Amino acid sequence: YDVSVMKDDGTDDLFDRDEVHEIYASWRRIFNEYDPPRMGVAEAWVHANRRPPYASEKGLGQSFNFDMLGCGWNAKEAKRIASYNLKAAAAVGSSTTWVQDNHDVIRHVTRFGAPSVTNWAWWYGKNRLSEKVTAEVIDLELGTARANAFTAMLLALPGSSYIYQGEELGLPEVLDIPAEAMQDPQFFRNPELGLSRDGCRVPLPWERTGSSFGFGSNGSHLPQPAWFGGYSVEAEDGVEGSNLEFYRRALHTRRGLLTDESIRWKNHLFNSKIVHFERANGWQSITNFGAKPVSLPKGSVVLTSQPLVGGKLGPNTTAWVMGEPA
Repeated sequence: YDVSVMKDDGTDDLFDRDEVHEIYASWRRIFNEYDPPRMGVAEAWVHANRRPPYASEKGLGQSFNFDMLGCGWNAKEAKRIASYNLKAAAAVGSSTTWVQDNHDVIRHVTRFGAPSVTNWAWWYGKNRLSEKVTAEVIDLELGTARANAFTAMLLALPGSSYIYQGEELGLPEVLDIPAEAMQDPQFFRNPELGLSRDGCRVPLPWERTGSSFGFGSNGSHLPQPAWFGGYSVEAEDGVEGSNLEFYRRALHTRRGLLTDESIRWKNHLFNSKIVHFERANGWQSITNFGAKPVSLPKGSVVLTSQPLVGGKLGPNTTAWVMGEPA
């Protein structure tokens, strides 16, 4: 999955060949027979400059954009990734997508709560989460705050967002699955390295108790820790301030604010820790990647990932503000 070693000219033997787009074009003809036309989504692990053809309106229509998975808690990198992908998608008439969790990487609450979120974003290669890292060194409060701020930022960007199961519950990675319980084929190929994706694949907790926390009647295929009950849908449903209710509120609010794909970046000359942009209807999103509270733009605050601090946007927080279009 290391795109840096792949060919970037459409001739990679395994991951990226130009010829596949002829096949996708034939699929598009079938998609267009439906009313409305159907859409496909490519899971294309390719160089960023090779992703747009997979999302072309003449082909599948969308492609998973995994760039944000490796961003870390970094304002400059987040803005660079967003800007690049929005321009690339516009060039081929597609809409970009945003992903911050999937079944191949450490859950974002754990990544953002690790001592070095940039270097421990992936299981793989030199950036793999160290085997010495355990739940005891993960700051889940910090990780949850940053994860939800990042989520709100992505939801405010033009394009589509894909949410991985359990993300809406604020579910952390399960870091202590014993070797004898592993299921990931990758683990069995290299057991001495401890490389397993099972920690993000543990079945979701629906209920507070039970042999599988409500996932099924006969246990689960991967062991669920006892603390899963506190993250269950039952524990969070309807509870003010819960992660599940935050996601529901953000998605509901987003639907009422979306207009078109336009975006205007706003620069903060004396603060490089801010990602701030405005959509066409005056909707603004501002994320504080820094350590100090910052002032909000004028307008009505319609969503915050954490409560404001004395009327200001605190660290590790995103706010959506509705004002007059510029």
